[in-house]
Amino acid sequence: MYFVISGRDRPDALEKRKATRAAHLSYWGDLGADLKLAGPYLDENGNPSGSLIIIEAPTLLAARTYAEADPYVTQGVFESVGVTEWMWAVNEPEKATS
Repeated sequence: MYFVISGRDRPDALEKRKATRAAHLSYWGDLGADLKLAGPYLDENGNPSGSLIIIEAPTLLAARTYAEADPYVTQGVFESVGVTEWMWAVNEPEKATS
């Protein structure tokens, strides 16, 4: 199953985000092929203001567990995080599994 993890930064989190970025990227990179895509939301000035992450996980609980251990969560970058099951309906890559 696929899950969307959507995190929104705290209003004052830009410097903390920058300081935590390497750990955040390493954390999600360790998921290997289960990480389907990811990238930051951008504000009107082009600065990161949150993150969109799509992963493959066996259950909603597993996806929530991944999300809760993200360094952006544990270090207080995100103000809020949502985890929602998602169906890849258009342009699914050949290597993706459902």
